[in-house]
Amino acid sequence: MKGTTPSPKMRELAERLLAYEAAADNASEANMPAVLRVSEMLRRPLSTLAGSSGFRSLLTRALTLAKAQVPGLSAVQVKADGSLEGCDLDNQDEAAEAGVILIAHLLGLLVTFIGESLMLSLVLDAWPDFPAFDDGTLEKKRL
Repeated sequence: MKGTTPSPKMRELAERLLAYEAAADNASEANMPAVLRVSEMLRRPLSTLAGSSGFRSLLTRALTLAKAQVPGLSAVQVKADGSLEGCDLDNQDEAAEAGVILIAHLLGLLVTFIGESLMLSLVLDAWPDFPAFDDGTLEKKRL
């Protein structure tokens, strides 16, 4: 991963995941920020793949990279169980940007460690109804 800025592909995928999760009709999680829901959805398959400490390490590294870009994330921490706490940003625009950057870094780290195809497979396992991609690439499927 180059520098501290997520790639445009990872940023686009993060934006799409967050928008998809924000639009999901799940009343029990309606008050939970989309970034928390996306992180939780990724925790299960990533913990299976890398163990709970592996997931926690990846999320912690992604958060460290994101904090370098979004100072408002300074209060956010990864708890021992791999969940995020302190994501209560007052500014909605800053909160949305912080979520995109955090998830984009997490996805970018996954691409670095396991490759794009396996990362996409994990995303599609977590969100089976997520709009599909062409042949394991990040390009949107044309209808």
